[in-house]
Amino acid sequence: MAALFSAELLKLRTVRSTWLLLLSAQVFTLAGALGPVVSGDDVSDPGTWSRSAAHAGLAAMFALVLGIFAVAGEHRHKTIIETYLAVPLRDRVVAAKVVAYTAAGLVFGVAAAATGFVTTAVAVKAKGGAFDAADTELWRTLAGSVAWNAAFAAIGVGVGALVRNLAGAVAAALAWIAVVEGVVAVLLGDDLARWLPLAGGQALAGMGGGGLSQAGAGVLLAGYAALIGVLAAWTTLRRDVA
Repeated sequence: MAALFSAELLKLRTVRSTWLLLLSAQVFTLAGALGPVVSGDDVSDPGTWSRSAAHAGLAAMFALVLGIFAVAGEHRHKTIIETYLAVPLRDRVVAAKVVAYTAAGLVFGVAAAATGFVTTAVAVKAKGGAFDAADTELWRTLAGSVAWNAAFAAIGVGVGALVRNLAGAVAAALAWIAVVEGVVAVLLGDDLARWLPLAGGQALAGMGGGGLSQAGAGVLLAGYAALIGVLAAWTTLRRDVA
């Protein structure tokens, strides 16, 4: 298992998509973090700082896409055949990918959190506000954002294994985030909508989430990652590679 994990980390480091997604996540976080500060909100209000920094959590969309590339990307480039020939126990391959890409999601989250923190601090100072770098809620937001990135990366691996067409998997995941979850939330009502994945991520980063606690949101997303990962491993064992 350790060898599989190391191999996945090597793949992550040597493909361009990892670095392009990481860079895109930082640009997204920087632009988003500037919004609340420059839009006229009270720059000395800790709530403004948290709303700005929380965009590090929204950058989890890039970690999600990264996770989808883990399996669906290999199917697209046909390298999955060599992977399974080298390691016939396909469930172990999926498990190694989940662990490796969760670690990559943590890196994405830490990088986005750093970008969000620095952007918020500089923007607040530039607007003449007093910024407290030790604010507890700010750090809770940043920690939750890191966890959100890690969880979505793990979920992405499962999605990519279930929907092996890369374009289809990415489109389905982003459509769920942009449109479908909102529609489902309206149909279910607030009490049930808070248990959906995006709502869980928002609660984890302190962006609302229908009253779900940060700890509860973390458990919820971990449950989604575990459930989708188990389904992905199960279907991978039962389907042809091609």
